[in-house]
Amino acid sequence: MRRLIIDAGATTSDCCLMEGGTLRRFRAPGMNVASMQEGTVTAAVQAVADAAGPDPCRIHLYAAGLVAEAPAWLDRAFSRCFPQAEVEYQSDLMAAARAVCGHAPGLAAILGTGSNSCQYDGETIVRRVPGGGFILGDEGSASCLGKNLVADYVKGLLPPAMAEDFARRYDLSYAEVVRQVYRGPSPAGYLGSFAPFVTAWCGREPYADALVEENFRRFFRRMLGRYDRLPVGIIGGFAAALEPALRRVAEEEEIEIQMIAASPMPGLLAYYA
Repeated sequence: MRRLIIDAGATTSDCCLMEGGTLRRFRAPGMNVASMQEGTVTAAVQAVADAAGPDPCRIHLYAAGLVAEAPAWLDRAFSRCFPQAEVEYQSDLMAAARAVCGHAPGLAAILGTGSNSCQYDGETIVRRVPGGGFILGDEGSASCLGKNLVADYVKGLLPPAMAEDFARRYDLSYAEVVRQVYRGPSPAGYLGSFAPFVTAWCGREPYADALVEENFRRFFRRMLGRYDRLPVGIIGGFAAALEPALRRVAEEEEIEIQMIAASPMPGLLAYYA
């Protein structure tokens, strides 16, 4: 039977159809199970079905906010669009665990706009330290890095050259920063959007290097340090973009990183091979 893997993000769903020895990758609209209306998600599922074709298949959906038991409305959407399919519903954290650990025990983490992590026994997630969101935690993420940068900027703590560059690029008033962080539609995304500014200064300004490394150090100590000592795999575009710094801090913290990848899909394909 054909196998369809869907790694669903809020904006885009990365899909791969496995049939015999062939693979076909394609993209479809995103599916945010926690925030999107049923009709929007159904339309996204229908777009996946149109691209995958009508033949029966076994579907593995991974998405943020999902647990092993899907909400009834999501199951209805898949039943309408894939009437002959068997569907497995799992979280994005399970996607990361399977992608980086396969069938072996280990620690899996996601470092993107936010952060998440778990301990995996080779089959199931056995322990999870909550990320806490961008206000209470999300250590190691782009939003946490951006939050630390903006906090230092509004207090006048950035090195002069960085402060001048930041003011020139973004032209932000204190009132606008407060509005976006406390009343904006996506505070975490807003703060995360400043992460590339920090990374652009890495290697030129010690403050930027220290900000990045301390962000990762807090992630290792406050999140991964709460689990058993096991090999670590990390998924996320933010992690992949800063891999040298991430590995350097991990080595200092005596944490073994076995994999860093921007997307879980290559690891998921190996898991199902």
